[in-house]
Amino acid sequence: MVSSPDAEAGRVAERYRRFATQEAPGRSDVYEEWARGVAADPDAQRLLARIPEGRRQPPLVFAVTRMLGATEGGYAAWSQWLAANIDGVAAECAARGLQTNEPLRCAALLPALSLIDGPIALLEVGASAGLCLYPDRYSYRYESGQDLDPAGGQSPVVLRSSARGLPSLHLPEVVWRAGIDLAPLDAASEADRRFLTSLVWPGEEGRRERIVAALDVVRADPPTLISGDATADGLLAQLAAEAPGDATLVVTTPGVLPHIARAGRTRVFEHIDALRAARPGTHWISIDPPGLHDRWGADAAGRPGFVLGMDERALAVVDPLGGWVEWRAPDVGARR
Repeated sequence: MVSSPDAEAGRVAERYRRFATQEAPGRSDVYEEWARGVAADPDAQRLLARIPEGRRQPPLVFAVTRMLGATEGGYAAWSQWLAANIDGVAAECAARGLQTNEPLRCAALLPALSLIDGPIALLEVGASAGLCLYPDRYSYRYESGQDLDPAGGQSPVVLRSSARGLPSLHLPEVVWRAGIDLAPLDAASEADRRFLTSLVWPGEEGRRERIVAALDVVRADPPTLISGDATADGLLAQLAAEAPGDATLVVTTPGVLPHIARAGRTRVFEHIDALRAARPGTHWISIDPPGLHDRWGADAAGRPGFVLGMDERALAVVDPLGGWVEWRAPDVGARR
């Protein structure tokens, strides 16, 4: 049954009202104003209803409008720009998807990576532009006092994170890096760089600069990125087969699993389990909402933040984008 235009506009209004009241406050005044404006503007609702329902999320629509030239002013100016450019916005939204690629997540991944002997072959599911495949190329500044730099000195990408109880950390020795994504981004493409930086919400201080610096790192030494669905049979195994046999394979899924439907998540788990069985010593590291699945054990549910887990164990509670880490596995080299 095809929805009527009024029904679609109503869905837009509700979606943007929810975003304005539950997600944007405290994070972006600009996005909060724009979303409240859409929720009260039938004309804007009808325009946005022309975008496929799965691609009209406020963060995606707002990012695309900014990428295409909308300025970060008040709602009146933005809505006028939208009306004049809706065809381009609709086409770009239909071709793109939300692809948060925050290198700061490496500050949450590093404590788990520090438990693994190298050399490491790193394979990420949902890699976007691959910014989280370079934990060895970034500098780290933890409030706990652990500062780490690559062998050549401080990186242009400095990741700052608050932390409690971390084990002793070290930068991993990554000798191979690859990723799978439904629509991987190219760090050398000006269009993809503009899109990825446009996904940073107005008001998020320092994040755009960090992403640009990480994109430059990736552009200088690109990883293997393939376009595909990690839930498909054989794809993950096919890419993993390219990893050096003398390296420890580490599969990461930082923040991607909530965006995969439950049946698809089950297939990803099965593929990772098969890899670990076929290649002993393989590890799986993930950052997930508590309660999303039961792979980290019952004690992972009900915690604040997201869970950093490795293999079958919850290690820490973390900010989903890496801003803070609280170690919860005191028997694994805890450091106070």
